[in-house]
Amino acid sequence: MWAGAFTSSVGTWMQEVAQNWLILTMTGSAFLLGLDAFLGDAPFLLFSLFGGVMADRVDRRRILLQSQYVQMSSATLLAVLLLAHAVQVWMILTLSFVVGLAQSFGGPAYQALVPTLVDKEDLPNAVALNSIQFNLARVVGPVLAGIAFYKLGAAACFGLNAVSFLAPIAALFLLQRGGGITPSTEGVLASLKTGLRAVRNTGPLKGLIVLSFVGSFCAMPLVTFLPVFARNVFHRDAKGYSVLLAAFGIGAILGAFGVAAFGNVRRKGVLAVIMQMIFGGLMAGFAVSRTPLLSYLLLGLAGASLMVVFALFMTLVQANVENHLRGRVVSVYTLAFRGAMPLGNLTAGALAGAFTAPKVLVANGAVMVLMGLVTLASRQGVLDL
Repeated sequence: MWAGAFTSSVGTWMQEVAQNWLILTMTGSAFLLGLDAFLGDAPFLLFSLFGGVMADRVDRRRILLQSQYVQMSSATLLAVLLLAHAVQVWMILTLSFVVGLAQSFGGPAYQALVPTLVDKEDLPNAVALNSIQFNLARVVGPVLAGIAFYKLGAAACFGLNAVSFLAPIAALFLLQRGGGITPSTEGVLASLKTGLRAVRNTGPLKGLIVLSFVGSFCAMPLVTFLPVFARNVFHRDAKGYSVLLAAFGIGAILGAFGVAAFGNVRRKGVLAVIMQMIFGGLMAGFAVSRTPLLSYLLLGLAGASLMVVFALFMTLVQANVENHLRGRVVSVYTLAFRGAMPLGNLTAGALAGAFTAPKVLVANGAVMVLMGLVTLASRQGVLDL
């Protein structure tokens, strides 16, 4: 499952690089970059809670297979449109929404499936290992995208992404554990209410959700604006953009290994809050830096700290929920984590048009530091985990 997810993630990052650069070269608009990211993540605002309900009612492997089929078809269509010289920006935006729709059901199913593949005491390392594959792909994907983009064009990146989905599809067919779900006689809406009630009645989980929302809202524009920094700040081409992504990804991999080392650390909630504040400071530092080497260093450290934050948050959520509620609780967390991304990207894109991308990132970093200080001062909630 890890190998299949890694292969697919590499393909996804290849398409991410090619798609962002394609939009920027077609339009020159930072707002459309933000809009594309918004449409890719917006379905989580509408459907992720229902995706969590389905993950607790239907075989999670079956949901994941359907999600992979839709994403593979979307990547194939985009490659064909580009090869036929028929692609337009609205088509790219539409397919981003379709992929986001598939992920809004596949995401909760995948996150709920992973803990069932390991024993409970191995859960922190399983979450860290999953984070490593995603961020290793963040490094490998842009490098391969740079080669494919220069040698074969953007269509090759989209086509290779489509092929990469065959790996998780094969893994899901071979998987023998983790898919079984006890049939529920509860209605869909009643099942959804049960999940929401479980979150509402657990104070620390509510704190995690608020922190993850603020973190995603403020942090994700850093990655979204990397093409702007590559082109307008450092005056580089698509290869320079890939280097920035790779620096962030390498840091994130190191951060994921750090999470594995923190597996037995107490007060993980306190550590997560502190690391989120550190990330805010590093992001602001990257935004004002005009020295490439310093920027790469700050970006790598930002990737490491952000990975520690998000991996710790997911570990705390997974460790404090029963399996029959896992899909629904994880979907609430996913709604906060992924749902904040489109809102943050859209807001940041609009503000970048009025001000500049660096100023927006500085402001976002300040908000994250302030949120951390308020949380630490409260001395309750997530700090008890």
